[in-house]
Amino acid sequence: MKNTPALRGMANVSLWAEDLIAAKEWYTKLLGVEPYFQSPNPENPAYIEYRIGDLQDELGIIDKKYTPKTATLTGTGGATLYWHVDDVAGMLEKLEELGATQYEPLTERGVDWITASVVDPFGNIIGLIHSPHYKEILNSIQKA
Repeated sequence: MKNTPALRGMANVSLWAEDLIAAKEWYTKLLGVEPYFQSPNPENPAYIEYRIGDLQDELGIIDKKYTPKTATLTGTGGATLYWHVDDVAGMLEKLEELGATQYEPLTERGVDWITASVVDPFGNIIGLIHSPHYKEILNSIQKA
């Protein structure tokens, strides 16, 4: 049987930071867990990775000095990954208390759909969403 090329699901999202030690401290406070992987070591990391959320998604943070030479992006930008949260307003407040700045204000997109986004202290966009689709999928996985 031939494999058909298909995007099967998000395996890892990676963010960039100039100061990995500061990023590790900030994200550990935000997430409430320590990174499970740090390379080459915890004292001098070039890459750190967390597993978070209902499906233990991988969130990696890479030292900005390893940005691909062909990257043309400077400052804030790129794709926005939206993390599902039960309380967008509450998470937005928590992120701002930790030093993130609002990028997109809290916006109602329809019945039970709410989004917002911030820029972390390292220039990465963090999207927040309350999505009924996320809950439907999670419920179907938990029943299986």
